[in-house]
Formats: sequence, structure tokens, C-alpha cells
Amino acid sequence: MRAEGVPGSRRAGPRCPAGPREGRMTGMTHAMMKGSNVPLNATAVRAVLRWTPGPGVPDVDASALLLGPDARVRSDEDFVFYNQPRHPSGLVRRLSKKRVGELLTDAVEADLAALDASVDQVVLAASSDGDTFRHVRDLRIMLFDVSAADGEPLAVFDVTPETGEETAIICGELYRRRDTWKFRAVGQGYPTGLVGLATEFGISVDESGTEEADGAATAAGATGQPATEPVPAQGAAPPPLAPAPAYGYPQGAPEPPAHPPAQGPGPGAGPAQQRPGYGYPQPAPVFVPDPEFRLPPMGPQFIRP
Repeated sequence: MRAEGVPGSRRAGPRCPAGPREGRMTGMTHAMMKGSNVPLNATAVRAVLRWTPGPGVPDVDASALLLGPDARVRSDEDFVFYNQPRHPSGLVRRLSKKRVGELLTDAVEADLAALDASVDQVVLAASSDGDTFRHVRDLRIMLFDVSAADGEPLAVFDVTPETGEETAIICGELYRRRDTWKFRAVGQGYPTGLVGLATEFGISVDESGTEEADGAATAAGATGQPATEPVPAQGAAPPPLAPAPAYGYPQGAPEPPAHPPAQGPGPGAGPAQQRPGYGYPQPAPVFVPDPEFRLPPMGPQFIRP
């Protein structure tokens, strides 16, 4: 991953005077080719991702990973992304997204001169939300000197997916060479998204939420009730069932009096009748379930493996 003998452009024609491994100079900007690198004189840089949004185009997020000499993070705090936008040192941070004309941008800043000596590399990546990079148009990474306000970019690299199935791409990397920093155009993609990219460099991905959800589903299937409800102890009397609401509208028919008035003798005299409630409509009679009624068999239950 650190080798610098990567060939430059595949196009026929004369080579750039800077050599096959360095970006082509356009004014003060290096137009990078995949695998090329360029030395940096800036002490702090801003890596800006830009793309053209539109219907069917997934959103893009910038992220950065601080790696040690073994090309792995020193801890999970070395992952700077949308849920952790600032490194504890404050030297690498993710900025807010901006719209520039018809383009959208997302950026990461890194104070290279102040980074701890144990940080050997800063990986600059992009991840797509909702679809693959096949549908992302005009994806480019631009590197700016933070101290030069409104200056031209130091380097630009047009990022092109290799297969179109990528959901995360390493756009470039900042790396140490003795006492200087360099930028390399990478363009390596991952079909496993930001999670796959993070685990590749040693990030511990917390899947406890998924495991808890699966455990709740298993418990509900075993006991027939949600896992959050306590299961009655063996031999204990079950709690009383709440009375079923009366059918019809409005609900809440008045309760019959404890001692209904006696009916006087006379033709048609019968058992005491409940006095109808006032208003309209009148409450419907209480439904008495048929003891012979049985629910139909349940369909298949989908439980995550």
C-alpha cells in the first residue's frame, strides 16, 4: 500500500517532466492520476469532496482515518466521520456540507504539522448513502492549503469507481516521508460501505444494537409476549385481564347501578333493565364472545438469522 512505484497515466504520449509518479502541474494545481503522488508544503490541508447531486444520486459523506506505522488505527477514536466529526486531538475534523453552485461538497481538515509522531498516514474516504457510486456524478477530491484563503487547490483527483458496485472509496491518502507529508491519489473501492472500510483498518464496529434486537425477537417467539414484559413466576396467579371495550362509538358505556330499582308488578314485568345513557348514539350492548370461536393458524414469522 506504501509502494511509490505505481505507474501513472495509461494514455499514450510524452511523459510529464515531473515523472510518472507525480501529478501533472496545471498552474499551481497538480492534476492527479490514480496512483500518483505529490509532496505538500502546507502545514494544514483541507480535503474537499465534491459531486453533482440530482434525482437518483445518493448522498456522499467524507471521512478520515488516522493510521499508525502498521497501517491500522491506534483506537476507535482515530475514525473521523459523521457520527464522530472531530478527533479528540482537534487536529482532524469534518466540516459541514455546502452547496457551491450546482455542486455539493463535504470536507475534512487536517493539521499535519501538529499531528502526533505515531500518526503515519491519514486516509481520506467517501461513502455513499442509499446506492452505489455508479450513480454519483463528477466525484472529485481537491486538496487546499488551509492558510491560503480562497487559493487554488494544491491537487485535484477525479475519482472513478472501478466496478460501479462500490459504496465506499478511498479517494486519497496523506502520508509521511521522513520530515515531509505527501498526498497520493488512490481510488480504491469497497462494496461493503463505511463499515467494511472501517473494519479494514481495525475499527471495532458495535453491533450490540442488532444483537439486542435479535434477542428480543427470539424471546418474544419463545414466550409469546414482548421481551420487555416480565414473565410471571411459575405457580403465580396471572394478572387480571382488562375488560374488553364495548364495540361501537362512542366507547365507555355507563356501568349498571349496583342495586337496580325493582320493577313493579304488572303485565310484561321482567328482570330489571339498565337505564339507557343520554345522548346519541346509544352505547351498544356488551359483546359476549362465542366460546366455540378459534383464531386461524398464524402465518410464517420472519426472524433474522
